[in-house]
Amino acid sequence: MDKIFKDKKIVVMGLGLHGGGISVAKFFCRQGAKVLVTDIKAESQLQDSLKKLKGFKIEYVLGRHREEDFSAADLIVKNPDVSNDSPYLRIAAENNVPIETDLSLFFNFSKAFIIGVTGTKGKSTTSSLIFHFLKYKYKRIFLAGNIGISPLEIITKIKKDDMVVLELSSFGLENLKQSPNIAVITNLLPDHLNRYASMSEYANTKKMIFKYQDADDCLLLNKDDGIVREFSKDAKSKVYFYSKDEIPAGIETKKFRLFGNHNLANLSAAISVAKILGVSTGSINKSIKSFKGVPARQEFVKEANGVKYFNDTTATMPDAVVAAIESFSQTFLDSKLVFICGGQDKGLDFSELAEEIRGKSVSLVLLPGTASDKLRQELGDYKKIENVLSMEEAVSCAQKMSDRGDVVVLSPGAASFNLFKNEFDRGDRFVEFVKKIK
Repeated sequence: MDKIFKDKKIVVMGLGLHGGGISVAKFFCRQGAKVLVTDIKAESQLQDSLKKLKGFKIEYVLGRHREEDFSAADLIVKNPDVSNDSPYLRIAAENNVPIETDLSLFFNFSKAFIIGVTGTKGKSTTSSLIFHFLKYKYKRIFLAGNIGISPLEIITKIKKDDMVVLELSSFGLENLKQSPNIAVITNLLPDHLNRYASMSEYANTKKMIFKYQDADDCLLLNKDDGIVREFSKDAKSKVYFYSKDEIPAGIETKKFRLFGNHNLANLSAAISVAKILGVSTGSINKSIKSFKGVPARQEFVKEANGVKYFNDTTATMPDAVVAAIESFSQTFLDSKLVFICGGQDKGLDFSELAEEIRGKSVSLVLLPGTASDKLRQELGDYKKIENVLSMEEAVSCAQKMSDRGDVVVLSPGAASFNLFKNEFDRGDRFVEFVKKIK
């Protein structure tokens, strides 16, 4: 694309630890812009991200934001994690400074055919499955978004009519003024209620994925989710329903390596998209057989002394842990389950998770945090709980609590920021200590 941002003053708000801010900063540097990166985190907290920007001409304001940077810029590119009610964004708005995200910029400039996937859970698996199915038929296809690849990393490679599969979080959807050509919604469960005032507000944010669609576009909704099913009433596009119980004939689900009903729903969504885009049943079956899943989502790590260890660190809400307990108990019928849970609360209810833990007699290792406190309170006098202070201690404790044939799962049901950089760092620490088990 042309260097339309050359010599423009671009403020990147929120460098972050996931890589999105890094990609934004690199993109605008390559455009010849004057780039300022500002983040309320201190330099010491951002070392990993800063190393990746070494050699780029960037001005930094770290450990704070300055009002003047938001009033005199040509463009603010905010990290999706930054709330829209930030006083600094208000300053930008009052001074008529445009505010974008990497996603909104991508939608503005890309001429690709876009398939967007959102939902509380299952986004990454569904996005990855769709990409995996479509690449057998379409050679020019890309995967990006909330899955860990900023769309600005690929925007200069995109040609007209290329395909892009985007995983879209609720935070990323907030600033969009366009919708994908095909939109998929996996489910809607209570989450991020520390950011949204109500489930209704959260649901309305998810609806942004199809708000700007027209009659030529497609919306795929999970028939098994009552809230998502009702979204069809607000759609202007062609609506398709999919279900875990309605996999098309000829699809060889026995070759699907992921277990649990929620993954059957993800599979059904991906098959529906593939069928709409003309992928044959034979190609879908080949793809199913070769699909290994997404790292950090019920990912098998190692078997040690007859005990299987799984990394499910992206289960950041209680409902996701409930689904994991159901999946593992169905798959490993005769095994004792040891779950490593806990962390920081996001304003969620832990009563159903406590009931599931008691009902399935799950042994629990609890990391410190406000969510752990809530879960402990819900469990009352439940005996199978051990409290730990670190991931190393958690893995050691889980190892002692398990015997040959048992299953250990890191599935926290909470945020990670009290102990780790993010949920992926949490999973990496788990994998690191599991791999040390002799």
